[in-house]
Amino acid sequence: MFSVVKGEPTPEELAALAAVVASVGVPQTPAPTKPNVRHWVRRQQLRLEPTPGPGAWKRSRG
Repeated sequence: MFSVVKGEPTPEELAALAAVVASVGVPQTPAPTKPNVRHWVRRQQLRLEPTPGPGAWKRSRG
């Protein structure tokens, strides 16, 4: 584990340090790079093509 060599940390500070140390070794999962084909086929079947207007960029990402 680890030890405090100077000062008197609170239990909350020790918990925060432990969380950071524990998260260092956890690998990040990559985000999907693009929507799968099934997503777009379903949108076409439901006639949900992207439409222009306010918020269109949010709707277009799927």
